[in-house]
Amino acid sequence: MTIVSTAPKTERKKSRKNKAIVNENAPLLPKTQESDAGFDDFNGASFSGAVFNLSTTIIGAGIMALPATLRELGMLPGLAFIVFMALLTEKSIEFLIRFTRAGKAVSYGGLMGDSFGKYGKALVQLCVIINNIGVLIVYMIIIGDVLSGTSASGEHHSGILEGWFGAHWWTGRTFIVLFTTLAIFLPLASFKRIDSLRFTSALSVALAVVFLVIAVGISVVKVISGGIAMPKLFPAIPDVTSFFNLFTVVPVFVTAYICHYNVHSIDNELEDSSQMQGVVRTALGLCSSVYLLISFFGYLLFGEGTLDDVLANFDTDLGIPFSTVLNDAVRLSYAAHLMLVFPVVFYPLRLNIDGLLFPSSRPLVLDNFRFATVTVGLIGVIFLGANFIPSIWDAFQFTGATAAVCLGFIFPAAITLRDRYNIATKTDKILSVLMIVLAVFSNIVAIYSDAYALIKQNKGSRASN
Repeated sequence: MTIVSTAPKTERKKSRKNKAIVNENAPLLPKTQESDAGFDDFNGASFSGAVFNLSTTIIGAGIMALPATLRELGMLPGLAFIVFMALLTEKSIEFLIRFTRAGKAVSYGGLMGDSFGKYGKALVQLCVIINNIGVLIVYMIIIGDVLSGTSASGEHHSGILEGWFGAHWWTGRTFIVLFTTLAIFLPLASFKRIDSLRFTSALSVALAVVFLVIAVGISVVKVISGGIAMPKLFPAIPDVTSFFNLFTVVPVFVTAYICHYNVHSIDNELEDSSQMQGVVRTALGLCSSVYLLISFFGYLLFGEGTLDDVLANFDTDLGIPFSTVLNDAVRLSYAAHLMLVFPVVFYPLRLNIDGLLFPSSRPLVLDNFRFATVTVGLIGVIFLGANFIPSIWDAFQFTGATAAVCLGFIFPAAITLRDRYNIATKTDKILSVLMIVLAVFSNIVAIYSDAYALIKQNKGSRASN
């Protein structure tokens, strides 16, 4: 006999919310009914709000580096790999959700702790810290490139403000990034619940679509006018070194889809937790469509001249009417998008570093001094990193080849292979092994290729001197 609950819907919502709050594995959330007094008016996040927050987590700086991966791989393999990574990401998140339900965990760290103990939990927290700091540094670098300017391959690309007003101290990278940090990042990072960012997340997705529509329109006009050459469909591999260099794009693909660290935060606040898998599929479908379109049209538009950060390409004459206006619209829309993505990625970073440093302290939301100190300290570290790391490709290679691949594939696969609750199928375990092998092999080769290229570049520089 099936028993149907007769409890009012609002009571079921409240019961679910309180259950998440009292779990000791959620360090940022209140743990007692008394401490939850300030949150009683929150009945759960909506499906659309969850989709926007997860989509915003996914569509960050990765979209800007994806056209450059097609430059390395060729059009067809590059587009195919984007789809493959989306499917692999969906499966890895499905593993997380399934074992989260079985173990009643409410955080990624709690889930790893359930399978591998306190060291597993600490390892996840450390990887989230490394990955998210790297990603947020990338955001600041891109915003600085767009508004102030950047130099690549010996050529200077003017930023929007530099182009409008000329080179001044207040159009320089340091001042622009500092002003953005104080005026935008700090206020948005002060929210204590991720659902509070649902409206800025919706706006950030809309801005990414605006960027995409303009880029597609420019490409279509140039194709019709005959101003675009046939793109490279497959990679050119004249030697073994060129073959291994293809693997340097893997960390970029991995980083582009990493959102696993926010899955539990979004799930905990969702009005109906059974909708979480639908939220994941909807968000991945939306983001994959955007990735495919911007990668295709970005590479089609700039060809072999596509830069590591494609936004930097939008500072030259595109050969169509209103070129300057369209360039500025593209860059401004995406810079604004990243400003709104920042707090969504910052939220789990603060949660995990607090859980790692203060595991036995009272919830962060109840300690305003600790909340402010952790927030300001983290943003300060990110600001310094953005001013000392020269390229988004360098940052992507580091985070994508280390922490991101662990969070996205190795940890979910390890949890599945551990199978503490005997719920993994044989197919799940085979896929998990393949996931780990692919992740480890690809990233070892990527790290080797990066190191080899760096050593070769240094030797060339010394020889020229």
